Amino acid sequence: MRWLELLPDSSAARCRAFFTNHADFSDLTPTQYEAAYSWLGENGLLLDLHDRTAVSERVFRAALASSGAAWLPDADILVRGPEELPDDALRAAEALGIPESDAYEQVSAVWGKVDTEARALIGNAGESALVRLIAEATDARVEHIAAHSDGFGYDIAVHARRHPLHIEAKSTVRRGRVTFYLSRHEYETMRRDPAWQLVFVQLTRDLAITATASVSAEWISLQVPQDKGSFGRWEACRLDVPPNALVPGIPRLAPLLRPGTAGPLLPDTRNG
Repeated sequence: MRWLELLPDSSAARCRAFFTNHADFSDLTPTQYEAAYSWLGENGLLLDLHDRTAVSERVFRAALASSGAAWLPDADILVRGPEELPDDALRAAEALGIPESDAYEQVSAVWGKVDTEARALIGNAGESALVRLIAEATDARVEHIAAHSDGFGYDIAVHARRHPLHIEAKSTVRRGRVTFYLSRHEYETMRRDPAWQLVFVQLTRDLAITATASVSAEWISLQVPQDKGSFGRWEACRLDVPPNALVPGIPRLAPLLRPGTAGPLLPDTRNG
């Protein structure tokens, strides 16, 4: 915080002189100040020294995002209010003079950014891996639709005359939690397209497929919100899928699979 408060009006060298020689800054050592300066640079906080966001908030957000805290990816479930903030976040907020209510808002903001970036990376990896897997296991032409357009309402097209399939893939590296976001466009596509199928893709931390599972359109239809007025319309929703709503593999691919090539596409029927 001291670096960010002084740097907009002073050079780094002048700040170092203050920190070294002024009694108000003597509670920290020069080595600690240098470590803090390096941390600020690594986390991008030196790029815009005239950012009008409060210094405490900038430091708190960067500390959260770079912390690697095990609870952060699931903060939407684990931290539902200021009273549920983890001890490490509370200690950081207290050190920075941030009230608990503001700290909770910052945690929510950081989680949203981290979750969005992670979902994009993992989603792209899962789609690409699934395209390769289906192409290797069938003779059908497999097209990664989402690689060039997000307007179709699905990610992968399996072109087969008698058994076409339009796959909306949802990927994760998490274990024990099957959660995904469904857009209104994806939902409307599901309703009118009989070839549409939602497929859950389980990835390793190295982004390799270990399993797939299908979720029926009937189950999804029962879970989505309902528009209750003429002037309101839901555009996206989060669905938490219980184990009994997951069908292992992608059964609708069965007629297209070459013998002995199913792998995680049909684990129950082809791999024993």
